[in-house]
Amino acid sequence: MPVNEIDHLLNSDRFSFDPTELRAKYKKERDKRIRTEGNEQYVEVKGDFSHYVDDPYVDVPLERKPLNDEVDALVVGGGFGGLLAGARLRQAGVKKIRLVEKGSDFGGTWYWNRYPGAMCDIESYIYLPLLEELGYIPKEKYTKAPEILEHTRRIADHFDLYSDALLQTQVTEARWVEADKNWRITTNRDDEIRAKYLVMANGPLNRPKLPGIKGIDKFQGHTFHTSRWDYDYTGGDASGGLSKLKDKRVGVIGTGATAVQCIPHLGAAAESLFVFQRTPSSVDVRANQVTDTNWVKTLTPGWQKRRMENFNTLVSGGYEKEDFVQDGWTEIFRNLTGVLPPEGYEAIPKNKLYLATELADFEKMEKIRSRVDSLVRDESTAEALKPYYRQFCKRPCFHDEYLETYNLPNVTLVDTAGKGVAEVTSRGVIVDGEEYELDCLIFATGFEVGTSYTRRAGYEVIGQNGRRLGKKWEKGPTTFHGMHSAEFPNCFFMGFIQTALTPNFVHLLLEQSKHIAHLVHHAEKNKIGSIVASQAAEDEWCATIKRLAKSGERFFKECTPGYYNNEGKADEGYGFIQNSYGGGPVEFFQILENWREQGDMDGLILE
Repeated sequence: MPVNEIDHLLNSDRFSFDPTELRAKYKKERDKRIRTEGNEQYVEVKGDFSHYVDDPYVDVPLERKPLNDEVDALVVGGGFGGLLAGARLRQAGVKKIRLVEKGSDFGGTWYWNRYPGAMCDIESYIYLPLLEELGYIPKEKYTKAPEILEHTRRIADHFDLYSDALLQTQVTEARWVEADKNWRITTNRDDEIRAKYLVMANGPLNRPKLPGIKGIDKFQGHTFHTSRWDYDYTGGDASGGLSKLKDKRVGVIGTGATAVQCIPHLGAAAESLFVFQRTPSSVDVRANQVTDTNWVKTLTPGWQKRRMENFNTLVSGGYEKEDFVQDGWTEIFRNLTGVLPPEGYEAIPKNKLYLATELADFEKMEKIRSRVDSLVRDESTAEALKPYYRQFCKRPCFHDEYLETYNLPNVTLVDTAGKGVAEVTSRGVIVDGEEYELDCLIFATGFEVGTSYTRRAGYEVIGQNGRRLGKKWEKGPTTFHGMHSAEFPNCFFMGFIQTALTPNFVHLLLEQSKHIAHLVHHAEKNKIGSIVASQAAEDEWCATIKRLAKSGERFFKECTPGYYNNEGKADEGYGFIQNSYGGGPVEFFQILENWREQGDMDGLILE
């Protein structure tokens, strides 16, 4: 598409909306939701609120004596990150691997998220890792939580990760001992473990958060967080059937990805359901389906890797001749990049590129809003459910029953016009001066994102010369490739810290686990005692992160508040976006591959 055709598009009358009016509407909706306290609007789950993180899935609390031993590698976290790190380290020849996990089993996010309707919004054939290695094919295109949890256990069994695991255990401190060239890790069970390598796979979304609503501790009815679902109270299981709610008035605070999945089940079961909404989600078609056995027969070796890479390229704005996944995610990006010429972004002047993608975004979101009108009968409810922001200001949702739930006579949407709930009382919730009496109040308020790394991890990491990670990162993380930090030898970080964002988080974890295993294998083969990032390499990578973040700065500043833009403060300290690699996941994975192939361990100090 030549530039003159772009000009024609920008000036065409093909659009059914007025871009100027939509921009003004988006700004108005954003401004209503800006809060001066940013992430401080949330309450840390500790002290009087600590029961919100109690484990409801433990049948028998584990009793054991404290350990005092030494292992080759200690991995913190038993989700996909920790499991993949363990798997790749095992394949690299590491024998004694100890995984520490606070839950009573592996699973991470999927151990905790057992709410009714929980399922993955990324296609199962690319989300569940190691399918070929384990000889498993998911039952559906979008797998449900129980199957995901089962798969995490399958990985743990296959790679013998249960044998040295410490479950129902939390790390309290990790301290580097220079004389011994190892880490000393202590736990809440008085364990003292020495490990040459420390892998931090705590997960980006692991610590529940609560809204700092006045009186939140006053409610006298039943209450819980969706990440700790109370089936003893609701009845039923992950598939629904919440029969104990039939005579209950239930309130839900939050309308993000979790709420979109559990609200249909609550609406089907409760005597009355009140959904308290600050910002509506963008909800598109899910269209789940049972796995086609004939399709499975066509798969050839390497199919999952090819499929993951195909998806990742498409959702990064790249070109693929064929779309293997063909779902809502790739459709979004086909829409956003459909205005681009074959040469890509570089062929369009920067002053026109932003406008071209903005118009494509407007067009897509207009379809999302039209879908609300087509499914929700009450006009005022439908209007309140329409999202007025750009597509990736919040994580897009996909569901085929959520919007229709608001047609049920027992379901009431309480839209707070961006203000949130004003107060919680002993009897219920107050919005705009009206009290809604409730028997049960459920918080679907997600997880901490913009808080400090060590707060979310739940322990301090102390490196060379007594350097504390919490202090070093108090203004934001500083790393080399997102996985090393100067003064913290043999310590590897997994997750979105100064790495590349991709909707398929597991793909990132796979690449990181491969990279960490490469480093450890190199160290062991060459009898290297410690690996640590040089300060120069760290400074250079941080400068790269900062430079590339400028490209998305305007977009996120204009976004409605959420964890993507640090609750409207995208340019301050921690955040989900500004600390990621702005060149995209395809480019980032290539950087890691090229670095490994180069073979000189550039940027690392080896001793």
